[in-house]
Amino acid sequence: IGVGLVGFGLFFILFGILLYFDSVLLAFGNILFLSGLVFIIGIKRTFTFFFQRSKIKGSSFFLGGVIIVLMRWPLLGMLLEAYGFINLFRSFFPVAFGFLGSVANIPLLSKVSR
Repeated sequence: IGVGLVGFGLFFILFGILLYFDSVLLAFGNILFLSGLVFIIGIKRTFTFFFQRSKIKGSSFFLGGVIIVLMRWPLLGMLLEAYGFINLFRSFFPVAFGFLGSVANIPLLSKVSR
């Protein structure tokens, strides 16, 4: 259920951006994304993730952006959310890029990518 909610949330956010920052779609996508995150990792772990001392700046920008989108200021809200998202997952980006670099070492994919 959680993965589906996150997937639909990301779909609605992308669709809301493609439709010139439609505030209803963006708000619905934000709500689905956050509720899916709660379903995947649980309420307590979600709360501890967002409110760690080292991540409080990113969390405040991200959750503030969600509130601004819900108040029908979609462009400003999405800018705040993007900045907060980058601050929240700053430590995860090198791991993700390292994984993408190692995809070329998988035998079947390395033959396809040549």
